[in-house]
Amino acid sequence: MDYPLTPKIEQQDNYHGMLVPDPYRWLEDADSPQTLEWIEAQNRLTFSYLDSIPQREKLHHRLSELWDYPRVSAPFKRGACYFQFRNSGLQDQDVLFGMETPDSEGRLLLDPNKLSDDGTVALTGWSVSKDGSLLAYSSSSSGSDWQTWRVRQVDSGEDLPDQVEWSKFSHASWLPDASGFYYSRYAKPEERLAYSGANYYQQVYLHKLGTLQLEDQLVYGRPDQKEWGFDAEVSEDGNYLILSAWQGTDTRNRLFYQDLSTGNPVIELISELEAGYHFIANDGATFYFRTDLESPRGRVIAIDIENPTREQWKTVISEGNDVLELARMAGDTLVGLYLHDAYHQLRLFDRQGASLGEISLPGIGSIPALGNDYALFGNRDDRELFYAFQSYALPPAAFRYDMDTGKSQLIAAPPIRFDFSPYETRQVFVTSKDGTQIPLFLVHRRELNYDKNNPTLLYGYGGFNIALTPVFAINRLVWLEMGGVLAVACLRGGGEYGEEWHQAGSRENKQNVFDDFIACAEYLQQQGITSPARLAIQGGSNGGLLVGAVMTQRPDLFGVAQPAVGVMDMLRFYMFTIGWAWVSDYGSSEDPHEFRTLFAYSPLHNIKPGTCYPATLITTADHDDRVVPGHSFKFAAALQAAQACDSPVLIRIQTRAGHGFGKPTSILIAEQADIWAFFVKTLQMDIFAYLAS
Repeated sequence: MDYPLTPKIEQQDNYHGMLVPDPYRWLEDADSPQTLEWIEAQNRLTFSYLDSIPQREKLHHRLSELWDYPRVSAPFKRGACYFQFRNSGLQDQDVLFGMETPDSEGRLLLDPNKLSDDGTVALTGWSVSKDGSLLAYSSSSSGSDWQTWRVRQVDSGEDLPDQVEWSKFSHASWLPDASGFYYSRYAKPEERLAYSGANYYQQVYLHKLGTLQLEDQLVYGRPDQKEWGFDAEVSEDGNYLILSAWQGTDTRNRLFYQDLSTGNPVIELISELEAGYHFIANDGATFYFRTDLESPRGRVIAIDIENPTREQWKTVISEGNDVLELARMAGDTLVGLYLHDAYHQLRLFDRQGASLGEISLPGIGSIPALGNDYALFGNRDDRELFYAFQSYALPPAAFRYDMDTGKSQLIAAPPIRFDFSPYETRQVFVTSKDGTQIPLFLVHRRELNYDKNNPTLLYGYGGFNIALTPVFAINRLVWLEMGGVLAVACLRGGGEYGEEWHQAGSRENKQNVFDDFIACAEYLQQQGITSPARLAIQGGSNGGLLVGAVMTQRPDLFGVAQPAVGVMDMLRFYMFTIGWAWVSDYGSSEDPHEFRTLFAYSPLHNIKPGTCYPATLITTADHDDRVVPGHSFKFAAALQAAQACDSPVLIRIQTRAGHGFGKPTSILIAEQADIWAFFVKTLQMDIFAYLAS
């Protein structure tokens, strides 16, 4: 292909005595005139290629048809009011409704689609006061992580004058009397560094309603600890402020609290970064936590803050064979969300830890995420629990669980114009390079032919203690309809089997993640499901790093690679926005030993000129301030220069978008149509009969 010219500069960096060239360093400045010209030229090439694919328009049409279905989240209750997110079908952003009963029609409370003309302003955070009278909500523009908080009256639907800016990685937690809320923020950045500058010194503030932000009270900050961030949460009884102090993406945290009834200074309950501690609830001075201290798969402990010595800590729920991913207190019952071989189970316990059975779920699936939380809601003073459930072939449905009868009631199940009956989901275990068993989910037609000819999409992530559970994605239905096989690999580095599994794929062990993924690809071919020419791989963010690493290590194994918003320069990632926080998972090139590990697999630095790489479609966005687009820009330039065969190397750069969160439905559909069209062409899929129907 006739790729746009990408000039090289004379740039070398000395890493512990090794000179490493970085000829495309200038592409890190995403707003320079030279980079903007390069972006335009790359998009022109990419879209001219995509425009030439005859199936693309019909794929877009089919995606739009499937996406156009009403969907709802599990409701949650505050005061006497219930709240629920809904989408009528093709709305760019979900809207929030208030209801008198969990199954009533209710009324519209907040429509983020009206916050902008093009749907690029998204709702990124929300918190309803305990009495249900006020909604604090945050929005972000063009996919940025920066949040602006506002307050809306629930009864009138009108906004108060309050506005809080420069918040990031934060939620809001209300005072018990709804007179104000806690939030976390950073200092206002320089304008030119707003989307690329490093974020340090997060602080917790209290905003009192009716006042200006500059009057907000600084509650806690650590000028001696630039990397510390804070999650502030008011206990359900309103007596305590709980501060979880995080450091990077380390799954461990420190835990502080403040007695709101006395106004005494913040007390450091757990001051060392030794384990993860997640506040569940409290009975007066007895605090319940989910922790992985001396229990990598998780347990529940109770700490009396008036007598907090370690000898007095009590185990309420012991560690088991499965991972305790989340714990809630609902109706005075502890609800545990467990991971069993990468799918969810709900188990019930009393406050002393005695088993009360489990909530029967509809099959192998998962409780979906809702924002930064799970769709699992309950209050201490209620006898009901709300949850949503999904699987690869089951759209998220909302349920109400009655804690007195022990039965679940279906509240809402979305109607989708798709026949799921011809498809099956199964789980197999693949032996990795060192003998570790890796769970692999397979979704495909029941009458699968083992002739090595099935177009197959292998998806993975493998990092940051994040588990890949069976989730529903409407865009994947088109892949299945076209005769494709979906394979989802649960790699080390994730959270499928707890902290030991996570650490087995972190830092110096990161190569295990790539070995696991490669083993899954080889398994699919050895079983006769597919062949290299018919195998596509896909991953985003840390999963984009995964795709970049394996395609440079084993280019012979794949026909198509689709890294999305990937971390591609493992020597410089920590220099931008929140990238420094990933050192806990990756390590840093500033350390001589860790430099050698990073350099050995860094996708950008392992591209070899004269190699035939798979057909590649890199996707990123110009406003991504999580994984800055310079990663993808430099990787694309280097890969285009090195490509030694006719397989195309293209980069699709979405404008006015970010890392993916809050991306409008219209943009999601257009992007997915382009990805499927690229797969269809490069995998030589015969889908005209499918499109004709």
